[in-house]
Amino acid sequence: MTKTQPRTPLYCSFCLKSDRQVAKLVGGPSVYICDGCIAVCNRVLKAHHGSAADFAGWDAYTNEELLASLAPSQATLAAVRDDLRAKVAILRQRSVSWAAIGEALGISRQAAWERFKS
Repeated sequence: MTKTQPRTPLYCSFCLKSDRQVAKLVGGPSVYICDGCIAVCNRVLKAHHGSAADFAGWDAYTNEELLASLAPSQATLAAVRDDLRAKVAILRQRSVSWAAIGEALGISRQAAWERFKS
């Protein structure tokens, strides 16, 4: 039986609180932001833009606006996938097991191996 190492905590890139100290932590390519910093950002944006309404949902967007949003969303998704793949590659170079990687991702060892094998 292999003993897995404890998961390394992630930190908000702005306030430096760990993921264990916040309710939510949103990740991007090598950057994270917590729900508290997002709330501060929203307050700043609302103050700057007056009484801006909350996000009305994607149904409120026109077809053109939704189509224009696809490429940036795809680029963000690709960047996050690349970030995840790079981290897994480093872990494998360090001889971290597929079981430990799968556990950290909430998937089986086999699923991790199939998803990230070279």
